[in-house]
Amino acid sequence: MKISIIIPVYNSENTIKQLVETLIKVLPQPLEIVLANDGSKDSSDCVCCDIQKQHPDIVTYLELSKNYGEHNAVMAALSHSTGDYAVIMDDDFQNPPEEVLSLLDYAQKNDCDVVYASYPEKKHNWFRNMGSALNGLMATVLLNKPKDLYLCSFKCLNRFLINEITKYDGPYPYIDGLIFRVTDRYGVVEVEHSARQEGESGYTLAKLLRLWMNMFVNFSLLPLRFATMLGFGISGFALLYTIFITINKFFNSNIPAGWPTTVILIAFFSGAQLIMLGLVGEYVGRIFLSQNKTPQFCVRRKHKK
Repeated sequence: MKISIIIPVYNSENTIKQLVETLIKVLPQPLEIVLANDGSKDSSDCVCCDIQKQHPDIVTYLELSKNYGEHNAVMAALSHSTGDYAVIMDDDFQNPPEEVLSLLDYAQKNDCDVVYASYPEKKHNWFRNMGSALNGLMATVLLNKPKDLYLCSFKCLNRFLINEITKYDGPYPYIDGLIFRVTDRYGVVEVEHSARQEGESGYTLAKLLRLWMNMFVNFSLLPLRFATMLGFGISGFALLYTIFITINKFFNSNIPAGWPTTVILIAFFSGAQLIMLGLVGEYVGRIFLSQNKTPQFCVRRKHKK
């Protein structure tokens, strides 16, 4: 059985070499480590090139042409992996290399297509923990994710699932959305979570919003259905309000027509229409970009024996 380790690399010049060396020590052969450098601003490229030269039989290094985002980098690495199982992990040592075997062992024994890590205690900052919680809640609603499952970036996929999700070539991949579109054979293993060794997390509000938009627009029709129901609700409210005004006017002809009510109603309905148009425009725009063959990723150079 061949194991592939998938690592999206971003500004990790101080940790990636040690991580690869540790993985090679603790994991059995045959082993493949695929590094996808997602447009790092530091010297991660040079470090990854040196790692590949030191371990040409094990390490495959992909230099992406720019920063595409974590999920795109993972898709690039998965597309170039050849293992029977692939384990996706971060580049900052928060996923202990020794726990890779726990995920693999559970996947084999229980015939799972995917096994997620679960942390008894997460060593993230409060903002990332809050964002992860909100992301999990939305995934439950939009993707029918099991409520008790934490969508961790540290996970193990079998070859069947890898082959299926890498068929997706759209510019906005969401790994967990692709996984649950294919399978419901999942497992969960409790593992340790380590504190970040170097630097600061790249988890920002902008990236969180981008992730949510990928989930909303690319993998669910629920926002459009919600927009339709909201439209019906607003129309019903407008009808009831019209009846109320008509009855009041009928019984009390001295009631003056107030401009504040008119302005409020116009603003309310105009805002609702703009929201709906923006949502539809987001769908149409992504369809356009997909049809226009916007690349999911571009590999500038591939370093492999």
